[in-house]
Amino acid sequence: MDRYARQTVFGHIGVEGQEKLLKSKVTIIGMGALGTVSANNLCRAGVGYIRMVDRDYVELTNLQRQVLYTEDDAKQSLPKVIAASNHLSKVNSEIILEPIIADVNPANIEGLVSDADLVLDATDNFEIRMLINEACHKYRKPWIYCGALGSVGMTMNILQDADTPCLRCFFNESDSSGGESCSTFGVLNMITVTMASIQSAEALKIILGSDSVRREILSVNLWDNCFDTNEIQKNTDCPICVHNRYKHLGKATGSYTTALFGSDSVQIVPPHPLKVDFNLLAERLKKIGDVRVSPYSLRFSDSKYDIMLFQDGRAIIKNTIDGNNAKSVYSEYIGL
Repeated sequence: MDRYARQTVFGHIGVEGQEKLLKSKVTIIGMGALGTVSANNLCRAGVGYIRMVDRDYVELTNLQRQVLYTEDDAKQSLPKVIAASNHLSKVNSEIILEPIIADVNPANIEGLVSDADLVLDATDNFEIRMLINEACHKYRKPWIYCGALGSVGMTMNILQDADTPCLRCFFNESDSSGGESCSTFGVLNMITVTMASIQSAEALKIILGSDSVRREILSVNLWDNCFDTNEIQKNTDCPICVHNRYKHLGKATGSYTTALFGSDSVQIVPPHPLKVDFNLLAERLKKIGDVRVSPYSLRFSDSKYDIMLFQDGRAIIKNTIDGNNAKSVYSEYIGL
């Protein structure tokens, strides 16, 4: 307990609370600006099992706000969860870190949340948030919604109590499509650190069963010096938490493409996970462009496209925003 001495002396935690934290399991979905701060806080606080899920790799533009990554991680194009795990394992070797390189979708979401004590939303995608909302409601797992853009952030605890709202109670389906992104609108690292710190503080309170868990939605605007809370009423006709209808959770999964908004990239996910032989593929691709291979990915670039291919066959193709074009590029260059 020595490493947690400054935390156990805090009256609301103590040794008993610390032992409870060490036995808890948290899933963090998204390891960008919010996820890196929350993972760092929970790791240092002694949450015993942290599952980190992200589909992306480290780039130089991430370093302005994603606190666990370095220039060397960006040069290597390391998957974010691998870079985060490498860093945090040096901070606290006494907890379990589970990095998962994956695109969160209806086929895998239940396995990511069903055995967790708590789920943290650190994504920038409302469709994934709706999926988290449905899966967590199905398994009655508390989760914490959190988002930030520009100088504004918002967070709310979804507690699964009979009288408390879920995300669908106050966000309609129309809220889950389009909108600005950090790439196009910008974001202050101070707001992402602020919101993730609030999220991780609420995480400790939820795990410990505190009476101080916030039940309102919190909105923060650091630039305009605004901190507001608003009570959200449960929608008595909510399709999720009242009628148990899971629109996103029940979607069929096959091969699909996702435009990564604001980054001129398209992600392609094959219908079934593959086992890619990077070395064999690299021999073919190096005849037509530059190839870099790591234990986690293969990166190919030529004068037109930049392709990051992962071991399961998933790829992120830069310099295109059209799904059909991305599929053609995938078929021509990868051909799996």
